[in-house]
Amino acid sequence: MNMSEPTQFTAQTLRGELSLDVDMRRHTSWRAGGVAKRMYQPADLADLQCFLQRLPLNEPLMAVGLGSNLLVRDGGYRGTVLLMLGALAELRMEGELIYVQAGVPGAKLARFAASNNLCGAEFFVGIPGTMGGMLAMNAGCYGSETWQKVERVQVLTRRGELLERAPQEYDIGYRHVALRDANEEFFVGAWLKLESGDVEVARQDIKALMEKRSASQPLQLPNSGSVFRNPEGMHAAKLIESCGLKGRTIGGAQVSEKHANFIVNIGEATATDIENLINEVQATVLQQTGVELHPEVKIMGEKK
Repeated sequence: MNMSEPTQFTAQTLRGELSLDVDMRRHTSWRAGGVAKRMYQPADLADLQCFLQRLPLNEPLMAVGLGSNLLVRDGGYRGTVLLMLGALAELRMEGELIYVQAGVPGAKLARFAASNNLCGAEFFVGIPGTMGGMLAMNAGCYGSETWQKVERVQVLTRRGELLERAPQEYDIGYRHVALRDANEEFFVGAWLKLESGDVEVARQDIKALMEKRSASQPLQLPNSGSVFRNPEGMHAAKLIESCGLKGRTIGGAQVSEKHANFIVNIGEATATDIENLINEVQATVLQQTGVELHPEVKIMGEKK
């Protein structure tokens, strides 16, 4: 199959959109990074399944939603990006469970749950990502985590096989999810179990969490959310601030003055600027405190 020819590739019943040489600055929340060789935005889950069945098994593949917690290096990504946002967007009640596909943003899920008199999903409004990414890293905030709400998940294997899996099949921890039996596959949906609640109370909780997020995080500048995991019993932001790193700048990347565990793009930051600043923060905190910080951010692609 000639992947350089989009017309040949899409001819066989595929209904999605295949693009070549895609600027990933448009698809990452840092608004920085290089070019992806190919991007495919499926029409729906069935179309994504067909796409994977036709894709060579040695083709590098990366799934992207809102592009938060992702840095694509300036040399670009020599593979195919699957754009879930705007594609895998189904969100509905199935009996007492919520079925949510991988491309649904956290804020939309939180509001949908509240409108159905369900509580426990309010924290999703504070996560700047889509369901696929939240499942992949067990995203959380304000004392709650994604997998606490998961009844079962829906995945596509690298060969396009659609499966359902139970939480017991995964090793799940703080910002960590791994299939116990290693297999390359992608989260495409989940069924969530929530408690009954009051819609007005849930809406007020969502409003309060949004106000708290706005007051404490530098949302006015491009960022990826929290850059580092919190070490056990500690807060990464406090460690970074204690080392005098607030405001530290490399090129167009800066450790936020508002929240030290955020790196913001203050203007034309390159992915190299951001990665160098991540490395400097890690090295400085380790040198001054003896604590090794581990990034939440996934760094992909080639250095320029």
